[in-house]
Amino acid sequence: MSFSIHGLAVARGIAIGRAVLVASSRVDVAHYFIDAKQVDEEIQRLGLARDAVKAELQELHDTLPKDSPPELSAILEVHLMLLQDEMLADGVTHWIKDRLYNAEWALTSQLDVVARQFDEMDDAYLRERKGDLEQVVERVLRHMKGDVHMTPMPAQRRQTGARQQDLLLEDQMDVPLVLVAHDLSPADMLQFKQSVFTGFVTDVGGKTSHTAIVARSLDIPAVVGARTASQLVRQDDWIIIDGDAGVVLVNPSPIILAEYGFKQRQAEVERERLSRLRHTPAVTLDGQKVELLSNIEMPEDAASALSVGSVGVGLFRSEFLFMGRVDNLPDEEEQYLAYRKAVEGMKGLPVTIRTVDIGADKPLDRSHKEEDHLNPALGLRAIRWSLADPDMFLTQLRAILRAAAHGQVHLLIPMLAHVQEIKQTLVLLEKARHQLDVRGDRYGPLKIGAMIEIPAAALMVKTFLRYFDFLSIGTNDLIQYTLAIDRADESVAHLYDPLHPAVLRLVADTIAESNAQGKSVCVCGEMAGDPTLTRLLLGLGLRSFSMHPTQVLAVKQEVLRADVKRLEPWAQGVLASDNPAEAVLH
Repeated sequence: MSFSIHGLAVARGIAIGRAVLVASSRVDVAHYFIDAKQVDEEIQRLGLARDAVKAELQELHDTLPKDSPPELSAILEVHLMLLQDEMLADGVTHWIKDRLYNAEWALTSQLDVVARQFDEMDDAYLRERKGDLEQVVERVLRHMKGDVHMTPMPAQRRQTGARQQDLLLEDQMDVPLVLVAHDLSPADMLQFKQSVFTGFVTDVGGKTSHTAIVARSLDIPAVVGARTASQLVRQDDWIIIDGDAGVVLVNPSPIILAEYGFKQRQAEVERERLSRLRHTPAVTLDGQKVELLSNIEMPEDAASALSVGSVGVGLFRSEFLFMGRVDNLPDEEEQYLAYRKAVEGMKGLPVTIRTVDIGADKPLDRSHKEEDHLNPALGLRAIRWSLADPDMFLTQLRAILRAAAHGQVHLLIPMLAHVQEIKQTLVLLEKARHQLDVRGDRYGPLKIGAMIEIPAAALMVKTFLRYFDFLSIGTNDLIQYTLAIDRADESVAHLYDPLHPAVLRLVADTIAESNAQGKSVCVCGEMAGDPTLTRLLLGLGLRSFSMHPTQVLAVKQEVLRADVKRLEPWAQGVLASDNPAEAVLH
């Protein structure tokens, strides 16, 4: 029987193949009370399992093939950090000592506590790290149970009557395979050769989940958040993954199969054609130069940015250094080395480092009351959090200043809304310079920029431009705050609209005022990487786009085909329209 399943499109393209089901790998956990004299024994048992998982993940990290995507290394490093998270460890010890829970019960109890904090996070990337934490805990549970074989188990085996067995790495099948699972850990994915699977489907996950990140880095079609896909799909079903539409077609008719086969071949030709644009300057038909930059999360991502011809990094998210570091935030030297690695990796091209965008809603600071967590999107996050902890902020500023001695570095401040915040930030930056002068440490010059992601900031853009060298429009948050839409709430997700007239007006006015004052302005949100919006943004005057490296070439193609002089009056018409989406997408 043919049917379709809908999810989130996270990696574009078409994949066709036979389904390989990975059964849900949740470990059954025993729940029982222990005697007080068994406390030390339970804590020791937990520690041994955690050490074993640490060694296992470290070996996977250290033995990654040289041609592995940098995202795989980065995710394994995140898993190692989560494994050693003090909040997790201290909480488990509490359950064992104070409640006399057995170690497995204590571990899952603390997982529930920490997972709730992840659910409250506003930042999608950090919120979806809950899945990483769950997988780390699952690996520990498996070691405690004595089941250390982590390779996913297919639900059946090709309906040949053969007994259930692992899908071995050495398996070579003529028929393409697509992976269908409830969820996948990066370590699980490393158990397979990169060439085995042509696509992924998972029940859970979002656009910034680890599965999505790996799929994009490998340029493999993927659909996540497909809910019950692993229950509805049977082993060996024919599957079509439409990564463009976020649709999974199960047992399609021969006609549909042939149609998507043709689309797949067209996509392969298109991908090859786009790759030839790597070294082509991004210049419109009427001679307008356009800056195409990459967003990165780890220093190692610089290689991916260069490989697609990016002319710099428009957004380096520094949050990865702070994740899971409750009472042990990264010191100046650790941050400096990470930023320096990214700067040197870009070989002289500019790198824009955003100061940490994390806050009271993140599992880093347990000193705030529960009331502070009621609406994390409006809470103590980003620059508000940094200004509330000047010592932490000064540490980061000194590290960034020192990294600037090794190449072009721009400093980007997130979530500003008040002039007082701007002035406080600039005072602390000057103080960081003075501290380095006193120490005699070498540092470099910085261009200072502000993120426009709060409507208040967009409405006072003239004021912002008096203080800053450049602006960067964070469209993801700007849309959320303008439309009062919680991006994490599925019930209102359909109202999240980048082409809403109010959103476009704020974006257009920010671009126009920046251009009028001769200041650089960039869009670094999802709008920048959407080729269907490239012409509109060009027509509104944008000349700098920053996006995931895998999106650069598709956007460059749109730039090369654009005639800005013709687009400008059209863009103004879209801006004046009651229904901009109809004008842009149809």
